[in-house]
Amino acid sequence: MADELIPRAHLFGNPKKAAARLSPDGRLLAWLQPDEGVLNIFVAPLEGLDAARAVTKDRKRGVRIFSWAYDGRSLLYMQDEGGNENFHVFVVDAEGGEARDLTPFDGVAARIGKISRKIRDRVILSVNRRDKRFHDVYAVTLATGELSLVQENPGYAGFILDDEYRPRLALRNTPDGRSEILRSEGGAWAPWIVFDAADARSSSPLHLDAEAKTLFLRDSRNRDKAALVRVDLASGATTLVAESDKADIGHVITDRESYLPLAYGVERERLEYFALDDRIRADIDFLNARDIGDWGIASRTEDDSLWVVSAASDTSPSVDHLYDRRAKTLRILHRARPELVGAPLRPMRPVTIKSRDGLDLVCYLTLPKAAEAKAPQPMVLLVHGGPWSRGSFGYDAQHQWLANRGYAVLSVNFRSSTGLGKAFVNAGDHEWGRRMDDDLLDAVDWAIRQGIADMSRIAIMGGSYGGYATLVGLTRNPQLYACGVDIVGPSNLETLLATIPPYWESFRAQLVKAIGDPATEEGRALLRERSPLYHADRLAKPLLIAQGANDPRVKQAEAEQMVAALESKKIPVAYLLYPNEGHGFARPENSLSFHAIAENFLARHLGGRAEPVRAEELKESSLRIEKGASELALP
Repeated sequence: MADELIPRAHLFGNPKKAAARLSPDGRLLAWLQPDEGVLNIFVAPLEGLDAARAVTKDRKRGVRIFSWAYDGRSLLYMQDEGGNENFHVFVVDAEGGEARDLTPFDGVAARIGKISRKIRDRVILSVNRRDKRFHDVYAVTLATGELSLVQENPGYAGFILDDEYRPRLALRNTPDGRSEILRSEGGAWAPWIVFDAADARSSSPLHLDAEAKTLFLRDSRNRDKAALVRVDLASGATTLVAESDKADIGHVITDRESYLPLAYGVERERLEYFALDDRIRADIDFLNARDIGDWGIASRTEDDSLWVVSAASDTSPSVDHLYDRRAKTLRILHRARPELVGAPLRPMRPVTIKSRDGLDLVCYLTLPKAAEAKAPQPMVLLVHGGPWSRGSFGYDAQHQWLANRGYAVLSVNFRSSTGLGKAFVNAGDHEWGRRMDDDLLDAVDWAIRQGIADMSRIAIMGGSYGGYATLVGLTRNPQLYACGVDIVGPSNLETLLATIPPYWESFRAQLVKAIGDPATEEGRALLRERSPLYHADRLAKPLLIAQGANDPRVKQAEAEQMVAALESKKIPVAYLLYPNEGHGFARPENSLSFHAIAENFLARHLGGRAEPVRAEELKESSLRIEKGASELALP
């Protein structure tokens, strides 16, 4: 017997409460919560959460990311317009009042650069007002909004500042794919540490210590898995702090005063923490013993006595806990999705599959209840974006949604995925649409041979790079998949590179290294060969494309080129456009309408279950069905 259907709104609607953050003094707690259906920042005394009130009044996309300033009353957050990623930085007082735009300039993409314990009335912002390609560094006075230039950017990827807001180091990506850390010598910036192209994606500076005498790096030079190292700024002497043969060093937990590393994380199939200092060993042991799932520190008081610990497991969405380090007590602050407590969520299983050329592909598999009968099931291959990111173990709304609808769900960390060593990430160079796709094929073949997947009912689905992989899969392997769902995926690698946002300029060399160089005849030929657009006539199975009109990374033209190419060949395609979205669906009403259509599309072509599409779901969103309405059978 199948599990009861989990309502889409419980999976893809707004969380009830999320992202709890302690004020530096521990007196207040802030978090995100819907207000009139839109996520806003709420604040309450830590010991009186029932007195919470909204301090922001966003009525559009909602607040997604925010942080406290060290003055203990200012909350900083970023907001764009309709998904265009031209983020402005706002500040609002935790005691109330109107939010103020600290970067009120047309067409800028601003971001929060640094928040210092030593200079509490100001924070650092990066703003590309002068040159859209590069962000200059400004200090802004929180009380007045006055901006003062700290460092003009002559063409660098960014700067590392100390706690006095002095630029100590600069970061630069070179045209040949290397990355450099520069330091000031005689008033001029000069290369100090250089990462070759092979190390550039897996090595990066992390932070300075509090005295600005030591730099901590994630460093893959002379090794495959990136280690944690420290470099003395005066002498250049390098010391190994931690390494792992399983995966790259990931998140580092630092001391609140000295910024020296106390512990680090390593993630291969599952996340593990390792203590470097006895001061934190008991905390890690305590939290690991609580059976709360995989956890991380979301927020800490300035004296480090209280932590907000965010934890989740494969069958439990995020729960924020208050951890008192002195008393060794842990209590729940709130659950992001309390309506899913007791819901029939399915366990996720990590599995490592060998690629045809011997690489280890770390994958995650979620099976529907029907799989308990040991019969092959319809399957969705869910491809992550990036590609320089990775899939992880834990609660995944799409895995749960699809498994609940009757599908096996398989996610693959294909070559180019990050965190698994530099050889693995670099193995994807010039392999878009070839060996990266082969990795997906090898995982599908494994699922068929294991009796997990019904070979006649397999779909491919993903967003961003995952959308590109969907288009590649349907055109390169036209008989393998029963259907595909492409969400904001590029179809033409030439136009993708030609239309990246101007502030990605410092990142262009690494994109070119991975995909192909449009400045050379050979590179242009490679880009064309690997672009699904030019193989559209091979597509033989149903395709659903969804796109945000304001997407600055994968332009609307990427979807429309593909749709036009298919139409010219008289190949059916369904195309959804969301006028007030960008690179994905931030508004819950848009996310719900998309998932309603997608699950009914999958049910039609794979035979799984679906919650009926309600007309009001579609009307409440900004959805425009541009093509193929007859393919969707909507109300």
